Amino acid sequence: MSLLPRTADEFSSAEYWEKFFKKRGDKAFEWYGDYNKLCGMLHKYMKVQDKVLVVGCGNSELSEQLYDVGYKHLINIDISETVITHMSQRNAERRPGLTFQQVDATKTPYEDASYQAVLDKGTLDAMASEEEGALARSMLTEMSRVLSIGGRYVCVTLAQESVIKLAVEHFVQLGWAVRLHCLQEESGNEEDSFALPVFVLVCTKFRQPMPMPVLEMCLGEDGAPARLTQVAELLSAVREHQAYSVLRKRLRTGTDATSNVSLTLCHVKTGLPRYTLTIQDCAPGAKVPKANQFAIFIVPQGSETAWLYSSNEGQRQLAASANFRRLVIVAMHRNQNYTDMPAVQAELSPMVMDLAPPGMPPNLQVPFLSATGDLGWREVVSSGVSELSGEYCVENVRGEDGELYRRLVFLSNTALIQSESRLLSSNTASSHKKKNKKKVKPTAPPTTPSTSLSVDSGFLCCAHHKLMVAGLSMVGVGALQNKDVSVLLVGLGGGGLPQFLRDFVPGANVEVVELDPVVLEVAKEWFGFRPDDHLAVTLGDGLERISALEKEGDRLFDAIMFDVDNKDSTVGMSCPPASFVEVSVLEKVYKLLSPKGVFILNLVCRDSVLKKNLLERLKGVFPTIISGDIEGEVNQVLLCSRGENEISDTTTLQSLSQAGKYLQSTLSCNRTGAIHSPHIDIADLIKDMKIV
Repeated sequence: MSLLPRTADEFSSAEYWEKFFKKRGDKAFEWYGDYNKLCGMLHKYMKVQDKVLVVGCGNSELSEQLYDVGYKHLINIDISETVITHMSQRNAERRPGLTFQQVDATKTPYEDASYQAVLDKGTLDAMASEEEGALARSMLTEMSRVLSIGGRYVCVTLAQESVIKLAVEHFVQLGWAVRLHCLQEESGNEEDSFALPVFVLVCTKFRQPMPMPVLEMCLGEDGAPARLTQVAELLSAVREHQAYSVLRKRLRTGTDATSNVSLTLCHVKTGLPRYTLTIQDCAPGAKVPKANQFAIFIVPQGSETAWLYSSNEGQRQLAASANFRRLVIVAMHRNQNYTDMPAVQAELSPMVMDLAPPGMPPNLQVPFLSATGDLGWREVVSSGVSELSGEYCVENVRGEDGELYRRLVFLSNTALIQSESRLLSSNTASSHKKKNKKKVKPTAPPTTPSTSLSVDSGFLCCAHHKLMVAGLSMVGVGALQNKDVSVLLVGLGGGGLPQFLRDFVPGANVEVVELDPVVLEVAKEWFGFRPDDHLAVTLGDGLERISALEKEGDRLFDAIMFDVDNKDSTVGMSCPPASFVEVSVLEKVYKLLSPKGVFILNLVCRDSVLKKNLLERLKGVFPTIISGDIEGEVNQVLLCSRGENEISDTTTLQSLSQAGKYLQSTLSCNRTGAIHSPHIDIADLIKDMKIV
């Protein structure tokens, strides 16, 4: 491997190749594969009687072997005088008809349409980086000129994106048919093989240019061609194959229990994601039974966002419980049809064996594991596009507890459930069509028809929402009878939290600030959100609303809640956005609170430094801060007291516990006539809270 080029500049320079071949000497260098690997492709697209121009022949044995099996009309050209002299001498006696000429592939002396095929093994790759592809374009133009009608440019390449894009766009503009084969890597010595797969690009010249691009992708020599419509789709398919090949080599040559590697498998015909495979190896030194080498775990549909299946910690715990040397965790994608468990196993079986751990005994049976024994159930009931948040879908799923749930998911982050509500059987739900939404056929027949399902407003699916409700204990809800409670909530989601406050907290008057009007419409149509005189929605920026309220100075709130996601996934704090917890904002929040008011913050921060700085800022504004942690989740709910209530002393937590009992006793649905009952245990939520 030390003889391989180290940089792109070396890879495309004539000087490099002069040095390369002199050092290589008589030993043939089979760049990207020898005759045995390529013969099937070459015989498929080049006839024995064809006149073939071999560009950048080097000292490869490929032309000699083609000559020996009947190809007698081969003209080999190369820019290196050294290699041409060497190859001519080597074949003078045994293959007198095999011609070698020192010719620049960008300026050949050959007549128009004088060849039926051009064979290029690695030359395009070698030239593409020089002068930003100018040399490669010149060569492709020259090859196009010397090929006859019906002739083919057959190029063996690693298909680096800039290279394959240049070549495909060139021939598409000429109106040629373009087909790309991805050759399967044979099992063998992984250390000596390329990490990237080898591709064969076949471009066919027509008498009349094709009016529409003809682009096809094939897996292996004889794989059925998949028709594509755009060059970008072809490039995407190439990247998928390359990623799979690199991952396969990595997994076959070593293991790493500390890092989860994953791969998305797409549907061959549609190109849509179908499975996401995450590979988790056992920890070093773990005692694993000899027979437990490799297993596949199928995650039930609708459960892929659960902590056990989506987080690194959860996946490691799952692998440790399964106790296999390597566990592949398979998640199924929405908007895909899956028949049953045997069908999924049959579909995955040919591919998952490529991900087996190094040294696994051959013919070892690989078990398929699951949590429930079936595929689970998912029904996408609505989808659409938000200008602010992108594509979204609303789906019904059956949880591992057997209950039905409805979720709002933004497809830019499918691992995150934006909102979730439990569903109950009811005849009161109705279905409404919106012009910017499309109805999607369910992936499996639901046990209960969607039209007979209603949202259980008394059940909060999100643990942090329960803690935020419990935080109202600090305000004294329930301890003071007939007292209204004013709440400002920034961030609507599906509306489950504000609807719960409206339905079950006596005297609650809630204002919700939501930036995205599409989210409001989704909440009302699919999540049972019902604004009224005591539950108002303000569409707009939350920070601007807080500034406006503070400037007006005529309203105070007993509780101000922040439940806002950060759209920037590159920072270590995914909730709230950093701008929401700047000192100037926190001071405005403080001023908007009543004397016994509380600021309730849903915090999701994985960066310890960011979290420490945030807590210092909060302490600089609020005298008392109580934290409620959620087991198995990153979420942390912070209750920030204004400092003028009775429980801000050394007995704070005891007082909070007593206040929680008052709150629990007053939660009811009598005031609103809600058809559901509240499902929340305030005492249990408060007992583990601690002062920060």
